[in-house]
Amino acid sequence: MTSAFLITAFATMFVVIDPPGLVPLFIALTQGMDTSRRRAMAGRACLIAASLLMLFGVAGEAILTFIGISMPAFRIAGGILLFLTALDMLFERRTQRREGQHADPDHDPSVFPLATPLIAGPGAIATMILLIGQGGGDWAATGVVIGLMGVMMAVTYAFLLASPPLERMLGRTGTIVITRLLGMLLAALSVQFVIDGVRGTGLIG
Repeated sequence: MTSAFLITAFATMFVVIDPPGLVPLFIALTQGMDTSRRRAMAGRACLIAASLLMLFGVAGEAILTFIGISMPAFRIAGGILLFLTALDMLFERRTQRREGQHADPDHDPSVFPLATPLIAGPGAIATMILLIGQGGGDWAATGVVIGLMGVMMAVTYAFLLASPPLERMLGRTGTIVITRLLGMLLAALSVQFVIDGVRGTGLIG
């Protein structure tokens, strides 16, 4: 497994999960909570998200095979899905949706909406299946992708814990700029997924 693949895999996870973009929502959902409760919610959300991503990453291809969907077809569909996510980021729809949600003192946000769909959403699940599929079923490659996902969850946890100072440092404009830049990168990566999928069908060399 090449270093280029590792870098691409980690970059894809980072762009899809978008830890900086989670900062405003985490602050809104945990307003009025003390530091220990915020830490507990962040940890629970990341653990649940990691479990979901690992489950779908390992068993996702088997499920697809059982229902008759080929990996090239899923790569194309996953690429299109990631491209739509990129459009949301580029045109600020994702930010508007996130900022439109407010804190509810009677609701634990660690499972919903933090763990899913914001961290382990459709885009992240598709990414895990695609990346593990690129390993060709090799368990070592699968372990590496799962390890990268674990690192990504640790990064996400760190962003959630550091959300108050990050919000003050970046401001709304800074968060939007980062989200737009990540959206451009995700758009390019999603097109590459589609190209790989079409190549896998044998339509192009």
